[in-house]
Amino acid sequence: MRDYYRDFLIRNWEKGDRTGAAAVISYVLSEYGLSWEPNGADRDVLQVEEYYLATGGEFWVIEHQNQVVGTGAYYPIHRGKKAVEIRKMYLLSSVRGLGLGKYLLQQLEAAIAARGFDEIWIETASVLVEAVKLYESKGYKPATEVETKRCDRVYVKFLI
Repeated sequence: MRDYYRDFLIRNWEKGDRTGAAAVISYVLSEYGLSWEPNGADRDVLQVEEYYLATGGEFWVIEHQNQVVGTGAYYPIHRGKKAVEIRKMYLLSSVRGLGLGKYLLQQLEAAIAARGFDEIWIETASVLVEAVKLYESKGYKPATEVETKRCDRVYVKFLI
């Protein structure tokens, strides 16, 4: 992946992005009163190769003026038929409200569809109001069985 949205570069994760991606996610979580869990829900950010690249997923970073300002990722899961979970879709507050989140979600969905997956799952927290509105506006339907402790919502979208 290498794409542009306005003057933002969306590209594949590289080893040198580990610290920047973790910082963005940790910061956004703290902004909403959620905890960074490097030994739990956020372990995947510190082990991108194992959780994403080795399983057939992708992890992208969003850059603006050579700084990581956002992330977005997905990997296959065993929750449904040919299913993936979109994870780590975070944008710093300074770049929210520009349509970047909508574009990022659209690009993730296109990549997922191109790889032949049929279902997309997303877990989130109600306090992430912008994310909840985005997912619901793009056809994600409420589901059950949240698996991540800090999340209280789960959504699914069927591509077929």
